Amino acid sequence: MLPGISTEQLRSRLNRMVADGMLTRKRYREVPPRVDYELTERAQELMPILGELARWGYEWAWSAPHASEKVDIGAIFRLAPGLVRGGNASGEVELVVRGSGPDGEATCYTFSLSGERVMIAEREAEDAAARVVGDTAGWVSAFSPNRDRNGLEFSGDRGLAERLLDDLAMSKTRVARAA
Repeated sequence: MLPGISTEQLRSRLNRMVADGMLTRKRYREVPPRVDYELTERAQELMPILGELARWGYEWAWSAPHASEKVDIGAIFRLAPGLVRGGNASGEVELVVRGSGPDGEATCYTFSLSGERVMIAEREAEDAAARVVGDTAGWVSAFSPNRDRNGLEFSGDRGLAERLLDDLAMSKTRVARAA
């Protein structure tokens, strides 16, 4: 389910992306029925391009969200493969968004960093080196131009978590170092 799109529209668009070789589809024989979609290698090659578009948006179009706007922090997290510049950081970092699930539960994102590569999974981390927790407002502040992380709770390897957040928020110092 996605807000603003009917189930039929979503199904049609996903089927088109499968036909275009952008997604793979795996159907499970269980009740209720479940289907998983994953990006193909072809689609993953677009991540750096999407990351650069996001960088442009942060640089030129970022503004505080209006009261009526709903911010999907997960959308920023899912761009990690295109945003994270890499380096020698390695380990798992769990980022948690309180109250973002369909029933108000927390949503967990696990980032596996290994040199120049980052992988993301929407699940709890089994043994994360660092964990960062906040509600949507705290995450929006952390990704805003002033990078206010006071609304986030850190545990574990704060340096590793900060490096990941700098890349996701496209910190000026991080972008300058990468250039």
